[in-house]
Amino acid sequence: MASFSFGAGNARQLAALPLQAVARLATAAIPRSRDQWVFGCAVGVADGALALWRIAADEGVPAVWLVASERERADAAALGIPTVAKSSPRGWWRTARARVVVVTHGFGDVNRYGAWGAFVVQLWHGIPLKRIGLDSPATLRLPRALRRVLGEQRAAGLVRVLYRASSRRISVIPAASHLVRGRLESAFGLADGRVPVTGEPRVDVLSQGSPGERRARARSLAEVATGPIDPDARLVLYAPTWRDGAPDPAVPGAHEWQAIEDLLERRDAVLLVRSHPLGAGDYRPPQPGTRVRELSSEAVPDITPLLPALDALVTDYSSIAFDAALVPVPTVFLAPDEAEYARTRGFYGAYADVADGAAATWTGACAQLDAVLGDPGERTRRIERAEQLSARVHAYRDGGSARRVYRAIQVRVRADRRRGDT
Repeated sequence: MASFSFGAGNARQLAALPLQAVARLATAAIPRSRDQWVFGCAVGVADGALALWRIAADEGVPAVWLVASERERADAAALGIPTVAKSSPRGWWRTARARVVVVTHGFGDVNRYGAWGAFVVQLWHGIPLKRIGLDSPATLRLPRALRRVLGEQRAAGLVRVLYRASSRRISVIPAASHLVRGRLESAFGLADGRVPVTGEPRVDVLSQGSPGERRARARSLAEVATGPIDPDARLVLYAPTWRDGAPDPAVPGAHEWQAIEDLLERRDAVLLVRSHPLGAGDYRPPQPGTRVRELSSEAVPDITPLLPALDALVTDYSSIAFDAALVPVPTVFLAPDEAEYARTRGFYGAYADVADGAAATWTGACAQLDAVLGDPGERTRRIERAEQLSARVHAYRDGGSARRVYRAIQVRVRADRRRGDT
């Protein structure tokens, strides 16, 4: 499984500073078009970028998707989306000429050396529960060797300066609600004028169509990814968050796998395991079977459309809990390293306000999951809790967030033109 850490990523960004300086000079000499857009997304042709693409395409916006692999090119072609190789000279040129650059994770979603001076739309990829950006010491980390050379405080200060400079290039980052807007403003060091409360395009799919239609569509997607599923079987998703390249401490041991298998058999359920695409951890049970199935990011780049298929979710500190609350899906929280995670990464607010009664082991999580699947009263209680969580973090639940973001972009771009920007 692919792994990544902030330290390694920050070190690469430091090493690339001379090339970035050259790129900035080069893009300053190239006039940007009035209306061309480029799109990119770290996880493929998916997420909020795809939702916004569809609105922009309906409006006749000339745009291309910048792809990093043959798989992404094929996925885009299947959707009728024109593409350009991200790291190619043409990818740089299209980025350098684009008026609007749309990303979901960072400038590396497109050609990072062509994005200087563009109107940058950062859609982000989830409502933050764990602290991100400038709010988290993990974001500002460098490899140990560099920290020894520079000193801890100087190293963190240098990365903080670079992070602020990069964040200032963001023109719009939409927020799901006023509560979330405050977190994004703090994490990216942005004024509230750049963080409009529009809702997140990435979760529009959870509000479009009837609940029955959404569930049927999601079950079909799950079967395409993992194979046939008995129509009567309940679906449970386990989705741990990323731990900065470290292994997930919740990987079950042999006896825990047995408890999980027994529970699934007893409740006629299938567990879909969704390890974080940048994480590390072995979630293969000792005995192969059909009750536990991998749902990899390679097979399903965007998990959001599958959420209506779920009968329960198990997670830790992932923003997927906020997404699932829109369905709503009853959620069991499994947090074996809560104290350590709070110390090294930190949370927005108290973790217990989101994850009341989080389990510390799979034994505890199985007991809670058994109640969710077997006790209608407990299931109802958890669904009500999910609805309350959704009301706190989602200002909109109408499937129209991508269109609101599109309108916000157009307003800001027109304002830039009136000020005489090229």
